[in-house]
Amino acid sequence: MSAWSRMEEARQAIAAVIEEFLARQGYEELVPLVQVEVPTEPGHGDLATSFALKVAGRMRRSPHELLQELESEWSKVPAVASYEIAGPGFLNFTLDTPWMALVIDQISNNPAEYGNTNVGHGQRVLLEYVSANPTGPMVVVSGRAAAVGDTLARVMQASGYRVTREFYVNDAGNQIATLGHALALRLLELDGEDVESTWPDNVYPGDYVKGLAAVYRDEHPGLEASRLGESDWPDLGVWAAERIRQSHEQVLKRFGVVFDSWFSERKLRESGGPQAIIDRLAERGCVLEQDGATWFQSTRFGDDKDRVMIKSDGTFTYFVPDAAYHAGKFDRGFDYVIDLLGPDHHGYVSRMRAVVQALGYPPDRLEIMIVQLVRLMRGQELVRMSKRGGNFVPLEDLIAEAGVDPTRFFFLERAPQTPMDFDLNLAVLRGSENPVYYVQYAGARIHSILRQWRESGLDPVPLDLGLLTLAEERELIMLLARFPDVLMRVAKERAPQHLPRYLMSLAAAFHAFYRVGRILDAQPSLRQARLALIEAVLAVNTRGLQLMGIEQPQEM
Repeated sequence: MSAWSRMEEARQAIAAVIEEFLARQGYEELVPLVQVEVPTEPGHGDLATSFALKVAGRMRRSPHELLQELESEWSKVPAVASYEIAGPGFLNFTLDTPWMALVIDQISNNPAEYGNTNVGHGQRVLLEYVSANPTGPMVVVSGRAAAVGDTLARVMQASGYRVTREFYVNDAGNQIATLGHALALRLLELDGEDVESTWPDNVYPGDYVKGLAAVYRDEHPGLEASRLGESDWPDLGVWAAERIRQSHEQVLKRFGVVFDSWFSERKLRESGGPQAIIDRLAERGCVLEQDGATWFQSTRFGDDKDRVMIKSDGTFTYFVPDAAYHAGKFDRGFDYVIDLLGPDHHGYVSRMRAVVQALGYPPDRLEIMIVQLVRLMRGQELVRMSKRGGNFVPLEDLIAEAGVDPTRFFFLERAPQTPMDFDLNLAVLRGSENPVYYVQYAGARIHSILRQWRESGLDPVPLDLGLLTLAEERELIMLLARFPDVLMRVAKERAPQHLPRYLMSLAAAFHAFYRVGRILDAQPSLRQARLALIEAVLAVNTRGLQLMGIEQPQEM
């Protein structure tokens, strides 16, 4: 670990005692069964292990007998204040508060890196997210994917992975020609023709195309829109798609999301990628000709049905460039490929894993997360329509009303695979009911206390962390020690929701401490210890928010 966790030190010290005991008994092969973990339920200590339940049968002894043989060892572990043998054979530990309080020194020595680990061991990860079609404004569910993907990238980098952020631009195919058709119609409208009464059902109706038409007209002043025909639609669509992609990039920047790479489907097609992937699969004996079409035999690799690659009319299916794109990800040398896809992509999972496996790559190195829908609410009322036409709400409208920080926090609170309701009334509320305000206010309150301390002119005294004996102080210390574990869990489980939940717990513990613990007017030694404690809380709170792409204001 680049910033060692006090909790991890305690965990390893306890595990070492158990492992040495098993080795003395001649059961070294049971050492991998030893796990010391933070309990999921309150009341089970600070750390717990169930190793005795796992090894007792192999050692022909009862779990309680094994745990009793270890009782004399725990007094030798400085981290352990007390222990309890519970239930059929669990061992729960309460950690020593003064020993754990040294986490405050760890944080103050390197606050910008506290929580960093090396669980990723430098593995290369390609994280693809958002990848919204460049046929309309960035919508709310894409914003959720942006917040999730960006936070995962930040936390995984802090956890020792080498992460590349990529946006796949679907700038080819029928949808681009359809966008070009919409642009052609809006250009006719600028020339005074009535297009609304005869608008085709399958062409994008949103008012945003009117703005594109005005820009295109300015760039092509001599254009006669009436002379544009179906053969012009693809080129018009390519022009419009690139302008929309640029608008996506700008909106995402305002949202705090920046990509390392924008990968173009059109360029993939132009480079021969679709045919190349068919040839590679054919070389491996995974392609067959049937009913005038070319099929990938994906059922051989766990898919529910084989997939058409070339239709009977000679054109590629949408599956083919996607397959070529994913093959290229692994060809670029990434150890893990993680896709964040929208809720309409459930069928995508098995077919992409089949391609990866057919090409000889480990299928478990492709991870596909489905980011579920967002419903915008005002209290109990559903927000349905965009002011600019089309059945969607643009992300930029949401962040203009709710703000970047609340929007990102709300998106991250729920597991990405869970549909969510976004309450606009709550997002704009400046009060403790609003979770991001609650968390940021804890940090702002600490900034205020530290400002008052600096302005007081009082000299610091020697630091004695052993004076932190209140239950509320202990709760803060234990939460600070858990922060690296939280980041590891987010990184390893690809589960960003654990970070806002942790910060809510930390803020609640600070507010509880603030209500009972005098700080600036405490006696000097206690004041110094409490100032060190809240400064560490501020550092972790700020770092946690930063990893979520959220600011910690100094005043609120």
